[in-house]
Amino acid sequence: MKTMFWGLLAAVLLSAQVHADEVDPQVDERIRNSLSVLLPGLRPDTIRATPVENLYEVGFGMRLVYVTGDGRYLMQGKIIDLETRTEITEQRLSALKMAALAELDEKDMITFGDDDAKYTITVFTDIDCGYCRKLHSEMDQYNAKGIRIRYLFYPRAGVGSESYDKAVSVWCADDRKAAMDVAKSGGNVPAKTCDNPVAEQHALGQAMRIQGTPALLLDDGSMLPGYVPADKLRQALDQRAAGG
Repeated sequence: MKTMFWGLLAAVLLSAQVHADEVDPQVDERIRNSLSVLLPGLRPDTIRATPVENLYEVGFGMRLVYVTGDGRYLMQGKIIDLETRTEITEQRLSALKMAALAELDEKDMITFGDDDAKYTITVFTDIDCGYCRKLHSEMDQYNAKGIRIRYLFYPRAGVGSESYDKAVSVWCADDRKAAMDVAKSGGNVPAKTCDNPVAEQHALGQAMRIQGTPALLLDDGSMLPGYVPADKLRQALDQRAAGG
């Protein structure tokens, strides 16, 4: 369990490297040398060419910045192609999230819904989050709409918090789904500890820069922040599937 997050992150970075646009070795070296002065002790995972001449994407996990080829200028923000209306940075972040999503093992999640449901979404959830509880209270509606939900824990107060302890207790319960139902309804789940994925899942959520819960991660790597009613979520998923 403890190796899950690090193995997942390594796979993400390997995927990024395999598909990275070629960068001249001298440019790569200049950028790395410059960043080693600016950010000592922090090494980039990837350096990729962008569609903008002399501007390179530098990745630290799922955090992206841009540096000029001479290593002099660093920029933070999003690149958008105004001609094609393509959000280049968002596409790249979605690709990284898709790679992470592909490496997740469902045995480390709590899943609600049929295996043959038309859609499966991954939800970062906090036991004590009000809108997380609202979403969970409508689970039958999501499942009836052909949406299967699999949970990853993201206690917003962090590792060691009361919400974290509740998540661990849910995971360690004999019946995890029943324990989740109780916890999401505000009931008490007997305190229990065991080997669990909560800290690793929280770290993954932080790597994805999740700021609130519930956070709905779709299979194309895009993220929907916050609660979305079942009917609207089904409409959104159908539109994406149709290329809309």
